Amino acid sequence: MEKEAMIALLKRTDPRRIKFINRYQKSLNYYFNKNDITNRNNGESKTNSEGKDDILRRADNRVSSNFHQLLVDQEVGYVATIPPAIDVEDDNLNTEIKKTLGDNFNLRINQLVVDAANAGMAWVHYWLDEHDQFRYGIVPPGQVTPIYSNDLDNKLLAVRRTYQELNPDNGKYYKVHEYWTDKDVTVYKSESYDYTDLVPMDDRFPIYDVSTGDEVGSSNVMKHKFGRVPFIRFKKNEYARPDLLKYKGLIDVYDNVYNGFVNDVDDVQQVILVLTNYGGEDIDEFKKTMKIDKAVKFESTGPGDKSGLDKLTIDIPTEARNSLLDITKSDLFVEAQGIDPTDFATNNATGTAIKMLYSHLELKASMTESYFRDSLNELIRAIMKWLNVSDYEERKINQTWTRTAIHNSLEDAQVISQVANYSSDEAIAKANPIVDDWQEEMKNRRDDEVNRDGYSNPGNLNNLNGDEND
Repeated sequence: MEKEAMIALLKRTDPRRIKFINRYQKSLNYYFNKNDITNRNNGESKTNSEGKDDILRRADNRVSSNFHQLLVDQEVGYVATIPPAIDVEDDNLNTEIKKTLGDNFNLRINQLVVDAANAGMAWVHYWLDEHDQFRYGIVPPGQVTPIYSNDLDNKLLAVRRTYQELNPDNGKYYKVHEYWTDKDVTVYKSESYDYTDLVPMDDRFPIYDVSTGDEVGSSNVMKHKFGRVPFIRFKKNEYARPDLLKYKGLIDVYDNVYNGFVNDVDDVQQVILVLTNYGGEDIDEFKKTMKIDKAVKFESTGPGDKSGLDKLTIDIPTEARNSLLDITKSDLFVEAQGIDPTDFATNNATGTAIKMLYSHLELKASMTESYFRDSLNELIRAIMKWLNVSDYEERKINQTWTRTAIHNSLEDAQVISQVANYSSDEAIAKANPIVDDWQEEMKNRRDDEVNRDGYSNPGNLNNLNGDEND
């Protein structure tokens, strides 16, 4: 892409990009416990009993509640602690795919769910390294601005990726702008906001002589052979909306009520004395008299006189506030489709009772899983294409997602024992409550059968003992 076209593209996509980043940053703030209540403290929760210039209302405590992180991590732990098992109906190919996904595949799925919850969508970028090995990584959502077709297919046509890099020569940051298509990537850099200093990064990609393999130069353009834009979107829901939008107002209400409660507790300790017709000359004399004599002299004006000492205090509507906090918290977990850990009383609960407890969380997790399945299939097909699988586009991909939840293992085991004679070994392995990886369990069972049959066969025993007779 030429420089003028790149500048035009950057300017056209900037409004959408900035709006998205602002919304994403708000979710990150709440995820890192920097709720709006702490804006005056630059995102830090602080207690301040002398923060206001008000005689009665001096306290200005600002402590944020970390509900958003709890709710996000609750879903992440429920749906992504155990990575989905991939099965393409070929054991050797399954092994290669698992190897390519890497040992930290579960951590990447975990991060994808966190990003999708905070941004509404997460992104995976894949490429080939210098050894022609398939690699993939998670791109922060704020760096990616996708460009889609306007037809019903909503095909990903291109991706703008913008991020910062440090210039070691002057210690300043500059922005890198990548433009990815289904054929190549073009890279520019700039420091100004209006892109007047946009220049190509001509040293980004080396150029090699095909005949000799020697490096003969460099360029800001690199062609790839993926045949599609090597970015995959993992949506959280149909409209790619962050989770925070559903319950931010309830968190803010809870913070306001809670901090108002704390402020009142601090302020109620401030007692203001009201003196009527005090007979002394000044306040210092009053304080001294109270300390020494434990009594104060007042001047009487006759019948109906109101001379005396009163105290001005603050009443705290404790019951009303406790009720409002409880209602807000209850509504928050309903709207967020989460589980309130302080309302968890299910000792010796049956499987049905536990499922009811997890019903709202399961609904949210199932929605996340349904959208992640399509995206994960796209990643698996990209890996199979790199592995030169001829039918990578049509091959069936099975995904098995495992929930991490409290469950009645004894009840699960009893159900399995009752249906074992009528179910396949694969179904039993998938449902076994003590098995995390059903594919590994199937392999272990086959190995056990081979070993058991081998030692029970007299011929094999003879061979093991060195007997060459049949």
